[in-house]
Amino acid sequence: MKRGKAYKEAMAKIDRNRLYEPSEAIKLVKEIATAKFDETVEAHVKLGVDPRHADQQVRGTVSLPHGTGKTLKVLVFAKGEKVKEAEQAGADYVGAEDLAEKIQAGWFDFDVAVATPDMMSVVGRLGKILGPRGLMPNPKAGTVTFDIERTIKELKAGRIEFRVDKTSIVHVPIGRISFDEAKLQDNLNAFAEALIKAKPAAAKGQYMRSVNICSTMGPGIKINPLILIAANK
Repeated sequence: MKRGKAYKEAMAKIDRNRLYEPSEAIKLVKEIATAKFDETVEAHVKLGVDPRHADQQVRGTVSLPHGTGKTLKVLVFAKGEKVKEAEQAGADYVGAEDLAEKIQAGWFDFDVAVATPDMMSVVGRLGKILGPRGLMPNPKAGTVTFDIERTIKELKAGRIEFRVDKTSIVHVPIGRISFDEAKLQDNLNAFAEALIKAKPAAAKGQYMRSVNICSTMGPGIKINPLILIAANK
């Protein structure tokens, strides 16, 4: 893969053989970000689990103290009094069969979908469409619930879902380059704490094998996972 001049200059400032302390990595990721837009800061964590086994799945949610820097478009499947509750809580789209039909026709102008349990007969038909896109409401992710108001407000404030992929890696946003270092550190710590709590009992050996942070257009910076674990037990 050919890399641009800015990327190569950023790479030159990183010691590839070093495991940085979290605060050092955050300072460096801000320093080397050169894109002309407000890049997302991402965390990528390699876990010591085998996601092929059901008892080693890692999935959860966390409310980042300072949000992600992005306001999510929230879609809610609801009926009756829950429609008004969703609208008042700030949902961008609220409906039932009408929304299902739009989605089946190829509409996906939303970031997260929430459903009340009594709407799953409608939502269930969308599994093959929403599932591959990571948009299917799920009780484990807190997006199938009757507590619509709280869920919408948490999502709008910066609640994110994390889930281990088939390569045993968890990928999440922890803010924007425009965030100050303290806010990025707080968000990283909140995510790390939630990830540690989500450790499955069947996981053996070192749980966090490697941790990298980067900006959207920048190279990865390795963080010492032991320091991150010790700070967030």
